[in-house]
Amino acid sequence: MLRRGVDIAFKIATLPGVNRLARALLSLVYKLYEEWLWRQIRDGPIPQHVAIIPDGNRRWARRRGLMTSDGHVHGYERLKEVLKWLLELGVRAITVYAMSNENCLYRPPEERIRLFKLIKRGLRELLEDRDGIISRYKVRVKVFGRLELVPSEVSELARMLEDKTRLYSDRFLNIALCYGGRQEIVDAVRRVALDVKNGLLSPEEIDEEVFSKYLYTAHMSEIADPDLVIRTSGEFRISNFLLWQSAYSEFYFCDVYWPDFRRIDLWRAIRSYQKRERRFGR
Repeated sequence: MLRRGVDIAFKIATLPGVNRLARALLSLVYKLYEEWLWRQIRDGPIPQHVAIIPDGNRRWARRRGLMTSDGHVHGYERLKEVLKWLLELGVRAITVYAMSNENCLYRPPEERIRLFKLIKRGLRELLEDRDGIISRYKVRVKVFGRLELVPSEVSELARMLEDKTRLYSDRFLNIALCYGGRQEIVDAVRRVALDVKNGLLSPEEIDEEVFSKYLYTAHMSEIADPDLVIRTSGEFRISNFLLWQSAYSEFYFCDVYWPDFRRIDLWRAIRSYQKRERRFGR
């Protein structure tokens, strides 16, 4: 009941017709609830690797009578906030599903152009590091996926960003771009087969640990696979995201659209994670 009441209060507070006093009171309720949630999670275990499927940007825009591109822009701005929240929380690795392989192949051309333009902006902002987040937390950035499908200026920015942050190892930010989990596994199998063919690896040596070194996330060998995977918008599926790495992850499905994802939604996800008993298949 408390959760539902706070969510209703938040929606009311954001309505244009609400007067200033009512908005202030409702905002106070929200702030108190946020602090209450924080006290519940601050002393508990914090996931070291959080993966995010930021879904619902287009539906968020349609509900407001906006263009699809507006939803993506608002989603991007929210992503910047969420990254800061996670880094401040002490999360060491963050993997974001920026664009699926299917999005790259099958979205309308005009939408793909706008998406790549926004991704280009995001990579440039990370490269410039105007707010100091990358340098402050020593974040190594990795962009992976079928980068041959992205415009050359986007892949070049990704390469420059990876090169600039390659010596950092305190934190990690992975951006899955034109990415598919099945494709990642197929690519890994091809590399394994090639090394076996060239005598660099014997079939008897291949196990899960060795195979993991051929995945896109091999650069994070000291970081575990995702502890927590968060998906927004009310969808209950993983959409070909980190199929190998998320085998024993905890999943949290949130019914808000990504541009509306709030700090309390993140705290709720962390609280849910802390209440679970992780068995890793045992």
